[in-house]
Amino acid sequence: MTRPRQLADAPTLTATVPRQLVHRAAVAETLLTGWRRTGADRFAVRVQWPRAHGLHVSPDWSAYDPLLVVETVRQAGTLLAHAEYEVPLDHQFVLQEFHVDTVTEQLAVGPLPAEPEITLVFTDVRHRGGRLAGARYTAHVLRDGERAASADVAFTSVGPSVYRRLRGGRSPGTVTALPVPPGLPPAAVDRALPTDVVLAATGDPDRRRLRVDTAHPVFFDHPLDHVPGMLLLEAARQAARLRRPDGQVPVAYHALFHRYAELDEPIWIDIKGGHGTDVQVVGTQGESTFFECLVGTAVR
Repeated sequence: MTRPRQLADAPTLTATVPRQLVHRAAVAETLLTGWRRTGADRFAVRVQWPRAHGLHVSPDWSAYDPLLVVETVRQAGTLLAHAEYEVPLDHQFVLQEFHVDTVTEQLAVGPLPAEPEITLVFTDVRHRGGRLAGARYTAHVLRDGERAASADVAFTSVGPSVYRRLRGGRSPGTVTALPVPPGLPPAAVDRALPTDVVLAATGDPDRRRLRVDTAHPVFFDHPLDHVPGMLLLEAARQAARLRRPDGQVPVAYHALFHRYAELDEPIWIDIKGGHGTDVQVVGTQGESTFFECLVGTAVR
């Protein structure tokens, strides 16, 4: 008689972390599978990257996009802030800086979903009223023991009442986004679908208008009262592809977020010269600059 298979004989089981801990509504957009503390303010986070994704895997399924690394590192910081630093789930995180550099050779899609590990170190941890008020963390993304990316992130954390004051009464239910203008040709910005194009023409090749489609299932995974940072970084990605159409692809993002970008006012994306293969991208709304990003490019 065959004995029942014991749990110890079973293969390792994998599940994503609770989606609420990474501020995602869709389980399909939750990339993290676990974490552990490795020391004082030091952690390791487990990840699984899908072999196909509408935005973050190349149309030919051969390469992971560096913005998948950005989203993964963002989720890791959010997870640890909630799970290890006891930030309540109703608190909001405000990005201030996000710097990431990737290793192109380590972003190839293989025959199985990639399962990198991220090592994170939190520094400059600040508290207010017994709660985490902000921090900086560095992250190293390792794939099969080899570095695939490094990142440095700074953020603040605010409670519901402070957030309401910051937003001046704006909420997903009270703010209506402007009509979405026609987008650029998808091929011009290395996109397969017109719905994934986030830039519109203006008549000036160095200035584009941001297309904010609140129905987009990835950028607006859940209702928001402002333009999300990942949409701004995608705008920087597409702007860099316009400036570097000669085989250079984005591999690094050094971004500064100065204030919220509002849904109900036009947003302009200016493409400026950088150093060498870098492209400087600036987001403005009204008279204010709210976003700056230096995009590093290289031959894939």
